[in-house]
Amino acid sequence: MANGGPVEHGFPHLDTVRASITALWKRLSHDTVHAFSASVAPADAAFADADDLHLGAQRVAREMVRHYRLPDARMIVGFREMTHAANVELAAGPEYFIELNDRFRTHRRDIGAALAHEVMHVYLHRLDLSLPGTRDNEILTDTAAAYLGAGWLLLDAYREDAASSQKLGYLTPEEFGYVLAKRALLFGEDPSVWFTSPQAYTAYTTGRERARRDERQPPLTAAGWAGRRRYARDRRHAGEDGPGPGRQDHPEAAYTFARDAAGGPMRVSFPCPTCLQRIRVPVRGRVRARCALCRTVLECDT
Repeated sequence: MANGGPVEHGFPHLDTVRASITALWKRLSHDTVHAFSASVAPADAAFADADDLHLGAQRVAREMVRHYRLPDARMIVGFREMTHAANVELAAGPEYFIELNDRFRTHRRDIGAALAHEVMHVYLHRLDLSLPGTRDNEILTDTAAAYLGAGWLLLDAYREDAASSQKLGYLTPEEFGYVLAKRALLFGEDPSVWFTSPQAYTAYTTGRERARRDERQPPLTAAGWAGRRRYARDRRHAGEDGPGPGRQDHPEAAYTFARDAAGGPMRVSFPCPTCLQRIRVPVRGRVRARCALCRTVLECDT
């Protein structure tokens, strides 16, 4: 929790965020991901100053349990002084103990954001889904919360001005915006109407532009003129290299070319813009590809 200190910006964890989205799709079925098409409603996570602290926290925790479809999980929420925003004790259940930073006694509007992250820890624990290392696992938790409809609260808790700052979670504000935009593109949702923080809205628009760039990368037909020209040059060079991986002249290109050792047809590999799993298709002009993981149909010019 950044509390008054500097807030990291940009996309320093983007590779891990993308790996987290792919891991979610692989662990959950297509139908399960689409079961989260409705986000947590602002009214369900609202917390007025007049609400009883503990009863209100329990109410919001129950809403997170309902949203994540954890019917037999019971969250017991308490408050204490700590460095981090919150902590959850992961055990066999069905009771889970969540401790929130004492700061939330007076910053009650952000209790929903903290609980969105902590209850997601329980959800991932029950799925037995994790990434190696504490840092990457926390990034997975933030990404999953945002992608499955509760993490917009974490971005809305980001506020920064000349005198103070606050940010919850391990993703940068722009990375939260990226994940929320990925979700919005999948479900036709606009989370920006729920933001109460103007800084959150700005971060979302930056992340949304980065997410839209994924849908304009060659060999997708939506790629722009410069990208298609670069792709054609790299494809020509790959063909000259013979069997094995083809080289890329552009460091940001997400695609790679390869032939098998037997000299078969050249193929191009690139990430699906929806689930970010890599897809391999033959290099033969116009191709319609269907991602086996998320079932997205992609129009390509290979």
